[in-house]
Amino acid sequence: MKRVSYAEFGGPDVLRLVDAEEPHAGPGRIRIAVRAAGVNPVDWRLREGQRLGAHPVELPAGVGQDAAGVVDEVGAGVEGVAVGDPVFGEGAATYAEFAVLTAWARMPEGLSFEEAAGYPSVVETALRVLGQVGVRPGQTLLVSGAAGGVGSAVLQIARERGIAVIGTAGPANQDYLRGLGARATTYGEGWVERVRWWGPVDGALDLAGAGVIRELVELTGDPHRVVSIADLGAPELGVRFSGVAGSVPDALTEAADLIARGRLHIPVERSYALTEAAAAHRDSRAGHTRGRRVIVV
Repeated sequence: MKRVSYAEFGGPDVLRLVDAEEPHAGPGRIRIAVRAAGVNPVDWRLREGQRLGAHPVELPAGVGQDAAGVVDEVGAGVEGVAVGDPVFGEGAATYAEFAVLTAWARMPEGLSFEEAAGYPSVVETALRVLGQVGVRPGQTLLVSGAAGGVGSAVLQIARERGIAVIGTAGPANQDYLRGLGARATTYGEGWVERVRWWGPVDGALDLAGAGVIRELVELTGDPHRVVSIADLGAPELGVRFSGVAGSVPDALTEAADLIARGRLHIPVERSYALTEAAAAHRDSRAGHTRGRRVIVV
Protein backbone atom coordinates (compact mmCIF):
# COMPACT_ATOMS: atom_id res chain seq x y z
CA MET A 1 0.00 0.00 0.00
CA LYS A 2 0.97 3.68 -0.22
CA ARG A 3 1.54 5.78 2.87
CA VAL A 4 3.17 9.10 3.75
CA SER A 5 6.27 8.65 5.88
CA TYR A 6 9.41 10.44 7.08
CA ALA A 7 12.80 8.94 7.94
CA GLU A 8 14.24 12.07 9.59
CA PHE A 9 12.91 15.08 11.44
CA GLY A 10 12.71 18.32 9.51
CA GLY A 11 10.56 20.50 7.30
CA PRO A 12 7.72 19.38 5.02
CA ASP A 13 10.19 18.20 2.40
CA VAL A 14 11.15 15.18 4.53
CA LEU A 15 7.72 13.68 3.79
CA ARG A 16 7.72 10.89 1.23
CA LEU A 17 4.98 8.81 -0.35
CA VAL A 18 6.34 5.27 0.02
CA ASP A 19 5.34 1.64 -0.43
CA ALA A 20 4.69 0.05 2.96
CA GLU A 21 3.35 -3.17 4.39
CA GLU A 22 -0.33 -3.12 5.18
CA PRO A 23 -1.14 -2.89 8.91
CA HIS A 24 -3.60 -5.34 10.43
CA ALA A 25 -6.20 -5.07 13.15
CA GLY A 26 -5.05 -6.58 16.44
CA PRO A 27 -7.31 -7.26 19.42
CA GLY A 28 -9.62 -4.36 20.17
CA ARG A 29 -8.76 -2.59 16.91
CA ILE A 30 -10.25 -2.20 13.46
CA ARG A 31 -8.62 -1.54 10.10
CA ILE A 32 -10.16 0.79 7.55
CA ALA A 33 -9.66 1.46 3.90
CA VAL A 34 -8.92 5.16 4.36
CA ARG A 35 -11.02 7.58 2.34
CA ALA A 36 -9.78 10.76 4.02
CA ALA A 37 -7.37 11.73 6.82
CA GLY A 38 -7.48 14.85 8.97
CA VAL A 39 -4.50 17.24 9.02
CA ASN A 40 -3.65 18.38 12.55
CA PRO A 41 -0.92 20.64 13.98
CA VAL A 42 0.37 17.66 15.99
CA ASP A 43 1.22 16.00 12.66
CA TRP A 44 3.77 18.64 11.66
CA ARG A 45 4.95 19.23 15.22
CA LEU A 46 5.99 15.57 15.42
CA ARG A 47 7.54 15.70 11.95
CA GLU A 48 9.63 18.68 13.06
CA GLY A 49 10.90 16.69 16.04
CA GLN A 50 9.10 18.63 18.74
CA ARG A 51 9.12 16.49 21.87
CA LEU A 52 5.49 15.89 22.73
CA GLY A 53 5.48 13.43 25.61
CA ALA A 54 2.17 11.84 24.69
CA HIS A 55 3.37 11.06 21.15
CA PRO A 56 6.73 9.26 21.08
CA VAL A 57 8.12 8.86 17.55
CA GLU A 58 10.21 5.99 16.20
CA LEU A 59 11.72 6.62 12.77
CA PRO A 60 10.79 5.95 10.05
CA ALA A 61 7.34 7.11 11.03
CA GLY A 62 3.96 7.40 9.42
CA VAL A 63 1.89 10.56 9.63
CA GLY A 64 -1.61 11.32 10.85
CA GLN A 65 -4.02 10.21 13.55
CA ASP A 66 -7.49 11.10 12.27
CA ALA A 67 -9.30 9.28 9.47
CA ALA A 68 -12.60 8.26 7.99
CA GLY A 69 -13.14 5.21 5.84
CA VAL A 70 -14.70 1.79 5.42
CA VAL A 71 -14.05 -1.04 7.88
CA ASP A 72 -12.25 -3.96 6.21
CA GLU A 73 -10.80 -5.85 9.21
CA VAL A 74 -12.20 -6.31 12.70
CA GLY A 75 -9.88 -7.39 15.51
CA ALA A 76 -10.66 -9.92 18.23
CA GLY A 77 -13.03 -8.68 20.91
CA VAL A 78 -14.48 -5.85 18.84
CA GLU A 79 -18.27 -5.63 18.81
CA GLY A 80 -20.82 -3.33 17.26
CA VAL A 81 -18.99 -2.77 13.96
CA ALA A 82 -18.65 -4.93 10.85
CA VAL A 83 -16.71 -5.05 7.61
CA GLY A 84 -18.23 -2.51 5.22
CA ASP A 85 -19.33 -0.01 7.89
CA PRO A 86 -18.37 3.65 7.34
CA VAL A 87 -16.59 4.99 10.44
CA PHE A 88 -14.46 7.90 11.62
CA GLY A 89 -11.92 7.87 14.40
CA GLU A 90 -8.34 7.98 15.62
CA GLY A 91 -5.38 5.70 15.04
CA ALA A 92 -1.87 5.97 13.66
CA ALA A 93 -0.25 6.62 10.27
CA THR A 94 -3.58 7.59 8.73
CA TYR A 95 -2.11 9.37 5.69
CA ALA A 96 -2.25 5.99 3.95
CA GLU A 97 -4.45 3.66 1.95
CA PHE A 98 -5.10 1.50 5.04
CA ALA A 99 -4.87 2.40 8.73
CA VAL A 100 -5.64 0.79 12.08
CA LEU A 101 -7.96 2.72 14.40
CA THR A 102 -7.91 2.52 18.18
CA ALA A 103 -11.12 4.54 18.65
CA TRP A 104 -14.02 5.02 16.26
CA ALA A 105 -17.70 5.71 15.78
CA ARG A 106 -20.14 5.16 12.97
CA MET A 107 -20.36 8.10 10.61
CA PRO A 108 -23.56 10.13 11.00
CA GLU A 109 -25.90 9.95 8.02
CA GLY A 110 -25.26 12.56 5.35
CA LEU A 111 -21.65 13.22 6.36
CA SER A 112 -19.00 12.81 3.66
CA PHE A 113 -15.72 11.01 4.34
CA GLU A 114 -13.84 14.29 3.86
CA GLU A 115 -15.98 16.04 6.45
CA ALA A 116 -15.86 13.11 8.89
CA ALA A 117 -12.05 12.96 8.81
CA GLY A 118 -11.93 16.50 10.16
CA TYR A 119 -13.75 15.78 13.42
CA PRO A 120 -12.01 13.24 15.72
CA SER A 121 -9.04 15.08 17.24
CA VAL A 122 -10.58 18.54 17.13
CA VAL A 123 -13.75 17.48 18.93
CA GLU A 124 -11.82 15.51 21.55
CA THR A 125 -9.56 18.53 22.09
CA ALA A 126 -12.47 20.96 22.22
CA LEU A 127 -14.35 18.89 24.80
CA ARG A 128 -11.18 18.37 26.84
CA VAL A 129 -10.14 22.04 27.05
CA LEU A 130 -13.68 23.19 27.72
CA GLY A 131 -13.70 20.88 30.71
CA GLN A 132 -10.28 22.02 31.86
CA VAL A 133 -10.95 25.74 31.61
CA GLY A 134 -14.03 25.30 33.80
CA VAL A 135 -16.30 27.94 32.27
CA ARG A 136 -19.94 27.35 33.17
CA PRO A 137 -23.24 28.16 31.45
CA GLY A 138 -23.94 31.89 31.64
CA GLN A 139 -20.24 32.76 31.83
CA THR A 140 -17.96 34.16 29.10
CA LEU A 141 -15.11 32.32 27.39
CA LEU A 142 -12.41 34.02 25.31
CA VAL A 143 -10.95 31.94 22.46
CA SER A 144 -7.73 33.07 20.81
CA GLY A 145 -7.45 31.48 17.37
CA ALA A 146 -11.15 30.70 17.11
CA ALA A 147 -11.55 30.06 13.35
CA GLY A 148 -9.57 26.80 13.05
CA GLY A 149 -10.88 23.29 13.56
CA VAL A 150 -10.68 23.22 17.37
CA GLY A 151 -11.98 26.77 17.62
CA SER A 152 -14.92 25.97 15.35
CA ALA A 153 -15.82 23.04 17.59
CA VAL A 154 -15.32 25.00 20.82
CA LEU A 155 -17.59 27.82 19.66
CA GLN A 156 -20.43 25.48 18.72
CA ILE A 157 -20.17 23.22 21.78
CA ALA A 158 -19.97 26.26 24.07
CA ARG A 159 -23.07 27.73 22.41
CA GLU A 160 -24.87 24.41 22.94
CA ARG A 161 -23.94 24.59 26.65
CA GLY A 162 -25.09 28.18 27.14
CA ILE A 163 -21.60 29.70 27.36
CA ALA A 164 -21.00 33.10 25.74
CA VAL A 165 -17.88 33.22 23.56
CA ILE A 166 -15.59 36.00 22.37
CA GLY A 167 -13.39 34.82 19.50
CA THR A 168 -10.30 36.36 17.94
CA ALA A 169 -9.32 35.67 14.34
CA GLY A 170 -8.06 37.42 11.23
CA PRO A 171 -10.17 40.02 9.40
CA ALA A 172 -11.36 37.50 6.78
CA ASN A 173 -12.87 35.24 9.45
CA GLN A 174 -14.94 37.72 11.44
CA ASP A 175 -18.25 36.87 9.77
CA TYR A 176 -17.42 33.16 10.09
CA LEU A 177 -17.06 33.50 13.88
CA ARG A 178 -20.27 35.50 14.15
CA GLY A 179 -22.04 32.79 12.17
CA LEU A 180 -20.99 30.31 14.88
CA GLY A 181 -22.52 32.51 17.58
CA ALA A 182 -19.39 34.27 18.85
CA ARG A 183 -18.62 37.91 19.43
CA ALA A 184 -15.74 38.43 17.04
CA THR A 185 -12.71 40.68 17.01
CA THR A 186 -9.40 40.78 15.17
CA TYR A 187 -5.86 40.28 16.39
CA GLY A 188 -3.46 43.17 16.44
CA GLU A 189 -3.06 46.42 18.28
CA GLY A 190 -5.87 47.19 20.70
CA TRP A 191 -7.35 43.68 20.78
CA VAL A 192 -7.24 43.48 24.58
CA GLU A 193 -9.23 46.71 24.88
CA ARG A 194 -11.72 45.48 22.29
CA VAL A 195 -12.29 42.32 24.34
CA ARG A 196 -12.67 44.32 27.56
CA TRP A 197 -15.40 46.38 25.93
CA TRP A 198 -17.67 43.32 26.14
CA GLY A 199 -17.16 42.90 29.87
CA PRO A 200 -15.47 40.37 32.19
CA VAL A 201 -13.90 37.19 30.85
CA ASP A 202 -14.29 34.07 32.99
CA GLY A 203 -11.83 31.82 31.14
CA ALA A 204 -9.65 31.78 28.05
CA LEU A 205 -8.28 29.27 25.55
CA ASP A 206 -5.13 29.73 23.48
CA LEU A 207 -5.61 27.65 20.34
CA ALA A 208 -3.13 29.37 18.02
CA GLY A 209 0.10 29.87 19.98
CA ALA A 210 0.20 33.50 18.93
CA GLY A 211 2.19 34.69 21.95
CA VAL A 212 -0.81 36.07 23.85
CA ILE A 213 -0.61 34.07 27.09
CA ARG A 214 0.24 37.13 29.22
CA GLU A 215 -2.73 39.03 27.80
CA LEU A 216 -5.09 36.10 28.39
CA VAL A 217 -3.95 35.90 32.02
CA GLU A 218 -4.44 39.65 32.34
CA LEU A 219 -7.98 39.46 30.95
CA THR A 220 -9.05 36.55 33.16
CA GLY A 221 -7.10 37.67 36.22
CA ASP A 222 -5.83 34.16 36.98
CA PRO A 223 -3.42 31.87 35.07
CA HIS A 224 -5.46 28.88 36.27
CA ARG A 225 -8.37 30.15 34.16
CA VAL A 226 -6.34 29.90 30.95
CA VAL A 227 -5.57 26.72 28.96
CA SER A 228 -3.29 26.47 25.91
CA ILE A 229 -2.95 23.74 23.32
CA ALA A 230 -0.42 25.62 21.20
CA ASP A 231 2.16 27.45 23.34
CA LEU A 232 4.71 25.07 24.87
CA GLY A 233 5.97 27.94 27.05
CA ALA A 234 2.58 28.48 28.71
CA PRO A 235 3.51 26.60 31.94
CA GLU A 236 6.29 29.14 32.57
CA LEU A 237 3.50 31.67 33.18
CA GLY A 238 1.44 29.29 35.32
CA VAL A 239 -0.90 28.37 32.48
CA ARG A 240 -1.90 24.77 31.82
CA PHE A 241 -0.69 23.25 28.56
CA SER A 242 -3.17 20.59 27.49
CA GLY A 243 -1.59 17.95 25.29
CA VAL A 244 -2.81 14.58 26.55
CA ALA A 245 -6.04 13.25 25.07
CA GLY A 246 -8.97 12.28 27.21
CA SER A 247 -11.52 9.64 26.28
CA VAL A 248 -11.56 9.59 22.48
CA PRO A 249 -14.45 7.06 22.23
CA ASP A 250 -16.62 9.29 24.42
CA ALA A 251 -15.68 12.35 22.35
CA LEU A 252 -16.55 10.56 19.10
CA THR A 253 -19.91 9.48 20.50
CA GLU A 254 -20.71 13.04 21.54
CA ALA A 255 -19.49 14.38 18.19
CA ALA A 256 -21.70 11.96 16.28
CA ASP A 257 -24.71 13.01 18.37
CA LEU A 258 -24.05 16.75 17.89
CA ILE A 259 -23.55 16.29 14.14
CA ALA A 260 -26.69 14.19 13.77
CA ARG A 261 -28.72 16.86 15.60
CA GLY A 262 -27.32 19.63 13.42
CA ARG A 263 -25.54 21.29 16.36
CA LEU A 264 -22.00 20.84 15.09
CA HIS A 265 -20.56 21.43 11.63
CA ILE A 266 -16.89 21.95 10.80
CA PRO A 267 -16.31 22.90 7.16
CA VAL A 268 -13.46 21.51 5.07
CA GLU A 269 -11.39 24.46 3.91
CA ARG A 270 -9.20 22.49 1.53
CA SER A 271 -8.53 18.91 0.47
CA TYR A 272 -5.17 17.49 -0.64
CA ALA A 273 -4.04 14.29 -2.33
CA LEU A 274 -1.58 11.94 -0.59
CA THR A 275 1.10 13.36 -2.90
CA GLU A 276 0.37 16.85 -1.51
CA ALA A 277 0.99 16.07 2.18
CA ALA A 278 3.92 18.50 2.33
CA ALA A 279 1.72 21.32 1.02
CA ALA A 280 -0.96 20.41 3.57
CA HIS A 281 1.62 20.71 6.38
CA ARG A 282 2.92 24.04 5.08
CA ASP A 283 -0.60 25.44 4.97
CA SER A 284 -1.49 24.05 8.39
CA ARG A 285 1.61 25.54 9.96
CA ALA A 286 0.87 28.92 8.41
CA GLY A 287 -2.45 28.99 10.27
CA HIS A 288 -5.42 31.19 9.38
CA THR A 289 -7.51 28.10 8.74
CA ARG A 290 -11.29 28.31 8.54
CA GLY A 291 -12.40 24.85 9.60
CA ARG A 292 -10.33 21.84 8.55
CA ARG A 293 -7.78 20.56 6.05
CA VAL A 294 -7.91 16.93 4.98
CA ILE A 295 -5.95 14.44 2.89
CA VAL A 296 -8.14 12.56 0.41
CA VAL A 297 -7.08 9.00 -0.38
